[in-house]
Amino acid sequence: MARILVVDDEIGIRELLSEILYDEGHTVELAENAAQARQARLRARPDLVLLDIWMPDTDGVSLLKEWASQGLLDMPVIMMSGHATIDTAVEATRIGAIDFLEKPITLQKLLKTIASGLARPVVQSAAARTPERRPEHTQPLTTVPVPEMGREPVPSAPPAPQTGNSLLGSIALDQPLRDARDEFERIYFEYHLGRENHSMTRVSEKTGLERTHLYRKLKQLGIDASRKKQQQQQ
Repeated sequence: MARILVVDDEIGIRELLSEILYDEGHTVELAENAAQARQARLRARPDLVLLDIWMPDTDGVSLLKEWASQGLLDMPVIMMSGHATIDTAVEATRIGAIDFLEKPITLQKLLKTIASGLARPVVQSAAARTPERRPEHTQPLTTVPVPEMGREPVPSAPPAPQTGNSLLGSIALDQPLRDARDEFERIYFEYHLGRENHSMTRVSEKTGLERTHLYRKLKQLGIDASRKKQQQQQ
């Protein structure tokens, strides 16, 4: 899996991208402005950078130019923006960006673009071929660790129907429809969370729900979808 640097001044975007990439097994480093991005890049070369164009201190295109002029643009960079023009996207590509994502970013588009970026070689400029100086011992600014690989938990089968009692599995059929539906949905989502090792990306794909809707549904049903709870149960 890859080490990905996410540069965006919006905390919501950083957190969402971090969760998605973490679920995919990547190591994620976050920067909220160009200054933090510079520090992160000088500490170590990321495998890929997601770079927002509009930031308060230095915009993403200017930072891209700076890295290119300093010989630091030797990794794939994908630009992101919700307000950029075609000219801006073309300029970023000319400087060295490999692709452009328009906000709001869909899950499928994000994962496909990242996979494509990690798979293709980066064409370096003459300046980018200059060896860079890196500190020998450094720590990342904000790093989300990759979870240890292990066996996926095997979900327990629902109880068998009980004769003489109005039950379908563990769901009582003699209760209001809304309550019975909530019980079914709770069992359904807990099953998929366990089966997919609490990967919200894969649960979203399996259930056919967008991540935002999925999070809202789990909260409504009182289900804690965090990996922390899942690890405590093991």
